[in-house]
Amino acid sequence: MLIFGIDPGTATTGYGVLRISKKEKPVLLDFGWIKTEKNGEPGKRLDQIYQEMSALLQKHSPDVIAIERLFFYSNAKTVMAVGQACGVILLSAARAKIPIFEYAPGQVKLVVGGNGRADKKVIKKTIRELFNVRSPNKKKTHFDDVADAIAVALCHARLISIKP
Repeated sequence: MLIFGIDPGTATTGYGVLRISKKEKPVLLDFGWIKTEKNGEPGKRLDQIYQEMSALLQKHSPDVIAIERLFFYSNAKTVMAVGQACGVILLSAARAKIPIFEYAPGQVKLVVGGNGRADKKVIKKTIRELFNVRSPNKKKTHFDDVADAIAVALCHARLISIKP
């Protein structure tokens, strides 16, 4: 089974693709992020997310998509922008006819990190150890978003009883 994990965002959307089976350890096939210009026109940013997400879904043809559910932020402007990004991501999935599963951040932290209030460092460490993946040295990366996306995919795998 191929699981496409997504950590949605307007500035950065992280993704990770896991191949899961009952007979072997999970395999990380691809990961990365979609980055938009911070001061770009909102409609163009959303179009970029939609286009790049659609291309990634076509490239990988996942069986399912696991996405981190939006939760309330203290900044209403941020939550609205992330909600819009989620909308275009869900649209690209719907057009590709790929089933979508949403997981709350606390649920992902509990399933992957062992604690529903686990720190981001715990999730990153777990992902690094399981998949031997690192962010490039001395370069600005969005590895937090990537690690969260991979964690969402892993959460889905564990919850559907494929125990990687």
